[in-house]
Amino acid sequence: MLFNGLLDLPWWGLVLVALGLTHITIAAVTIYLHRNQAHRALDLHPAVAHFFRLWLWLTTGMVTKEWAAIHRKHHAKCETVDDPHSPQIHGINRVLWTGVFLYVKESHYPETMERYGHGTPDDWVERNVYASHSVLGLWLMGAVNIALFGLIPGAIMLVTQIVWIPFWAAGVINGIGHFWGYRNWDVPAPDASRNISPIGILIGGEELHNNHHAYPASAKFSLKWYEFDLGWAYIRIMESLGLATVKKVAPTPRFSDPKPVCDEQTLEAVIANRYDVLARYGASLKRTYRQELARLGHWSQEAESLKSLKRYFSRFQQVPVAERARIAEVLKASKNLATAFSMREELAALWARSSASREQLVKQLQDWCHKAEASGVPPLVEFSHRLRSYA
Repeated sequence: MLFNGLLDLPWWGLVLVALGLTHITIAAVTIYLHRNQAHRALDLHPAVAHFFRLWLWLTTGMVTKEWAAIHRKHHAKCETVDDPHSPQIHGINRVLWTGVFLYVKESHYPETMERYGHGTPDDWVERNVYASHSVLGLWLMGAVNIALFGLIPGAIMLVTQIVWIPFWAAGVINGIGHFWGYRNWDVPAPDASRNISPIGILIGGEELHNNHHAYPASAKFSLKWYEFDLGWAYIRIMESLGLATVKKVAPTPRFSDPKPVCDEQTLEAVIANRYDVLARYGASLKRTYRQELARLGHWSQEAESLKSLKRYFSRFQQVPVAERARIAEVLKASKNLATAFSMREELAALWARSSASREQLVKQLQDWCHKAEASGVPPLVEFSHRLRSYA
């Protein structure tokens, strides 16, 4: 009986059970560890939160404080030598295939736990069971698996549960999520986060990693109409049952008639929607680029020189110091494009000036709009009108 297990399931039944169990673990990581504990984007009913803690102890042996601390440090030190698991620093192969060892290494640094692990569970169960006997849960889960499904199927199922999160979370999300994929938002350099897929089912929505880095405190990761975040669907179901309370989601841009002059409310809306502002400005800059290519003649020498700068027009990125002289020389062929290009950096500087007062920032936004509308560059003028419409 022990060898065969209490549940006599066909092979496909065992596969379905394994997928179901590992999916619960995925849900626990994205909803509890990530959105609830690391970023405080939502509150969970104590019973739900404790179920997730228990489940993660049984299936992964991860400690909540360690996971939250390491993830918070990743955001604070993204793509630097202090980032615990950046593929830009450690290489994609190392993070993808052995990212779990980078996680374990970081978990042994007391300074990381002290600085970034605040606010995580510290009750008797956490101190005396989950944190101090993290491997015990895996043994218990293994015993249950073997009892229910038999020795060999139960052992295989346990191994699957153990490697599932290290591969998908520590490997795929931390690796591919900072190496390959598409970007909706121009998050500040050197952050290289990418959306792996617009459909976030397999990893519970974590596929939308660039969206998350743009709005880390948002409980919802899907931000475009074509994106789907399964973790968010689960959160909405729990919210309808009174088991979760969403605290914050990414802002949705709202617009009104353009104000004659930008005021403090306009400034607040522009800063809150800064990634949307940059994305729209990027579209405006590309329009200016296409217009200038047509004016110069697509196959002229000046146009060919401008084409070498296309990557700087398609996405907002810091211009390397070594490239600035060359870019300035090339842009001499197009006054309109040079103006639109330089004003993009001036616009982005608005929310980077932490020492400026609100009055100063409002004045800078007003000056920016005045300069844009006086430039005579049609896409820039249109964008300034749109900027004054943010509500």
